[in-house]
Parts: sequence; C-alpha cells; structure tokens
Amino acid sequence: MKILLFGKGGQVGWELQRSLAGLGEVVALDHDSTDLCGDFTRPEGLAQTVRLVQPQLIVNAAAHTAVDKAESEPELARLINATAPGVLAREAQSLGAWMVHFSTDYVFDGSGTRPWLEADSCAPLSVYGQTKLEGEQAVASACSRHLIWRTSWVYAARGGNFAKTMLRLAQERELLTVIDDQVGAPTGAELLADLTALAWPEALRRPELAGLYHLSAAGETSWHGYAEHVLMQARLIKPELPFKVREVRAVASSVFQTAARRPLNSRLDTTRLQTAFGLRLPPWQQGVDRMLQEIL
Repeated sequence: MKILLFGKGGQVGWELQRSLAGLGEVVALDHDSTDLCGDFTRPEGLAQTVRLVQPQLIVNAAAHTAVDKAESEPELARLINATAPGVLAREAQSLGAWMVHFSTDYVFDGSGTRPWLEADSCAPLSVYGQTKLEGEQAVASACSRHLIWRTSWVYAARGGNFAKTMLRLAQERELLTVIDDQVGAPTGAELLADLTALAWPEALRRPELAGLYHLSAAGETSWHGYAEHVLMQARLIKPELPFKVREVRAVASSVFQTAARRPLNSRLDTTRLQTAFGLRLPPWQQGVDRMLQEIL
C-alpha cells in the first residue's frame, strides 16, 4: 500500500506521517520538496507527482491558512485551497485511489448557536472560508472515493499555537484580553491524524462511507474559556512558572480589528462521523492537557 501525503511540514501533516506509517509506505512531501513536486502553486507538477508515485491513498494536509493574508491575495489562496486539491482529486479518480482532504468550520457564517451539520448551507465570511469551500466541492465532484474532514481550532505541540501564545503573554502581562463570543472546540492535530488512520481502512472495506464529515473534539468553549483552562492547567503542571497575569478579561470580537471576519459559532455536530465509523471523540480538554504536558 502506498500513501502520498502533501503538507508534511504542517501541524496535521507532521502527525499524519506518524499515524499513517502503519498502513503502508508513506511518501511525504512539502512545498519545498525537491525529488517530487509538493508545491500547490504548481498544480501540473502535483499531477505529475501522483502519476509517478501511483498511490492508493492521497492525503492533503496542505493549505493556505493565513486567514487575514488571504483577503489580500485571493487568487493565491484559491490556487492552493481549491485548484490544487481539485487536480489531486482528478488524479486520484483516474487511479481508482482514495483521497482524504481537510477543511474548516470557516465554510459557515457562524450564525446561531446550534452545532453545524454537514448538510447545512454554507456561507463563508472570508476568502479563506470561500476557497476552502471551493476545495471541498472540487474534491467531492472529481473523486468518488473521498473523505473530507471539516474541523475547527486546530492546534499541535509542534509549532505555534494559541496555548503557547497565552503562556507567553501570561508571563509578560498582568492583563490579558481574550475573545469570548466565538465558540468552538479546540482540536488536536494528533486526533485528526489518528482518526484518519482509523477511518480510511474502514472506508476501504466499505466504500459507501465516502463523503463529508465533521471531525472535532467533543464539547465547546470560547477562546476566553480556552485561555483560562490553559493557564489553570499550566499552574497545576508547572507551579513555578513566573506568571504575571492577574486577570483574563473577556471581550467581544469587535475589540480586535482583523482583515477577515471569523465565524462566531464554530460548533460542529460530529454525530455522522461517530455513527458511521463507530468512534468516540474525546473532550477537547483531554487533548489540550496532553499537549500542555508535552510542551511544559
């Protein structure tokens, strides 16, 4: 079994190299790979890579994820998030291969408080969300054997993340101001990778499982609640941390001016995924606590 992984240097791609290793030979590429093309600004090169490798599974963990920057470079975001995945999907279809593609809660407008279902209408608020939606559509229409994971608030021990930022600022400032009107579920890259490695073999046995699924950790919180949990756990894990912070103040999203609008409601209903694959998704706190144990 040969697996072709794109975006190996990202948070999810890094974890996928580990989780997929037990399923077959993993050919892992990034945008700067030299022997084979992994550059999503060169779709023709990606197609040639697929033809050379001849994989049974293509996993796309690459994306233009700079949400605010995408507002000023929409064509680049579209090339990376939509055009290139569509090319990979067409190549997968021609080989009879499967494709796993990662998407985002940003395809929704964030209205209401009910967790979003896969069948709900999409209305992205940003270029990032729009191009990710176009990527979903391109993959679904070109490759019949696809698994599309919509997820939210992804973090990992490797690289930068919200928790690391809070830990740093808590040692520099007495007051932190954190948004409390955006609600979702922090979801670990490790969880996404492990669930991919569990789900794809099942889909291989049962092709009718192909489709779009919401995949995020269980439960919900605001960014403010997330920050408070991180600082509380950090104090338990490492009491000697030199925190200066005295208050974590909850504020509205409008306090921070950003180029791209963020959805307020990022809750994802994962019932379809759990039922189809017989899985149980852990509470978001479990993954965050494990990550903190690793980085502190």
